[in-house]
Amino acid sequence: MIEQILKRDGRIVPFNREKITFAVLQAAVAVGGRDRVKAEKVTDDVVKMLEQRQRGDSIPTVEEVQDLVEKALIERGHAKTAKAYIVYRYEHVLKRAGRKSLTYSADNIPYEKLWEALSWAVDHDCVHLRQIAESIREGRFERLVRDCEEFYSQELRRAVDKLRERLDTVKMVIIAGPSSSGKTTTTIKVEEKLKTQGYSFVPINVDHFFLDLKDHPEDLRGDHDFETPQALDIPLINETFAALLQGREVDVPFYNFKTGRREGSSGRMQLGQGEILLVDSLHGLFPEMTEGIPEERKFRLYIETLAQVKEGNDQFVRWADIRLLRRMVRDMQFRNYSPAQTIRHWHFVRRSELRYIVPRLRDAEVIVNSFLPYEIPIMKHRVGDLFQGFVEEFEQDTEAADAYDRALRIRQTFRQVPAWTDEQVVPVDSLLREFIGGSRYRY
Repeated sequence: MIEQILKRDGRIVPFNREKITFAVLQAAVAVGGRDRVKAEKVTDDVVKMLEQRQRGDSIPTVEEVQDLVEKALIERGHAKTAKAYIVYRYEHVLKRAGRKSLTYSADNIPYEKLWEALSWAVDHDCVHLRQIAESIREGRFERLVRDCEEFYSQELRRAVDKLRERLDTVKMVIIAGPSSSGKTTTTIKVEEKLKTQGYSFVPINVDHFFLDLKDHPEDLRGDHDFETPQALDIPLINETFAALLQGREVDVPFYNFKTGRREGSSGRMQLGQGEILLVDSLHGLFPEMTEGIPEERKFRLYIETLAQVKEGNDQFVRWADIRLLRRMVRDMQFRNYSPAQTIRHWHFVRRSELRYIVPRLRDAEVIVNSFLPYEIPIMKHRVGDLFQGFVEEFEQDTEAADAYDRALRIRQTFRQVPAWTDEQVVPVDSLLREFIGGSRYRY
């Protein structure tokens, strides 16, 4: 019986076969499969091979187990799943070595947008966290708020101008981007500007196309990986989109998040004159989601927190950390999801972003920068006190390495700025209100 496993850092931890099954299932989902029975059979093969190889008190290594997973997948004929597993494994090798990702290449980086953001930050004295701290100490923080909001408004105006140039052919607007980038508020504001020309959005909630929760891989803590596009019923989405753009009336399913199942209908919908189908989705740029729609009928907008603010170590604040803080505050306030749950789940979010969202950035007609430099002191007021506890909680938890790294980094970020407590300075139509509450918009 295999009872222990040797990790890469030299620690010996209990062997858990469920980790193998979960990893195999995740790889299978990436290529369209989700058969747990088959994943368990692969696990059986791996365990059997480990037992056959065991000699005396020898302890298998993580690398040995992963090699055997690849072997078992290939021998059982699961070539596509094996390939997905190998790619995912290699991505982790690159990450540990501090090397570039296979998916996040230089071609994915919006250099022009980053230059605009950096230039703006230099002009407005917020290119460094210490400058943001100085704006608070010197009584200039409210002016920084106004400047940040105006920058975001300019981003929106440019995006809408590009959309207007294509309104004669566009029948579907896709607003995509990673979690908590501000897609919902951006969508509302874009529609406000279009209404002056007689156009309006007809939103379709892609969340209603989730597959039943039982079909999503579940980790050892009972958390589900529902961040991938394969968590959605892609064929049904395509069928529905095509029918709507043909002018037909469709029945939209209803997903009950309490039961984790699709149950009945959320209503009928049809596009009328001057109406544009709106797809506000994490995975709106995933090709398979709209492959049946002619290119000239689609307009793609991508939104991201393109932060260009440096920390004390001269490294830039990470975009994903900004979004994690937004999601943490929103989850805690509106979704009955604890901050600890949010940061533990974030590795699912980030992995899906790097695999399915970031690589599609180049497909967007326009990119909107939703980062607001003034939000960091406000987020510190909301959740800053939690991060010391996170560091202590996750330090010895072998299953929370990603959460531990993020907690350490964000704790250091917060140490460089004071908290800002007066949220009245945040406009009621600000994108930040999507996360902290108090917006004039209904979400």
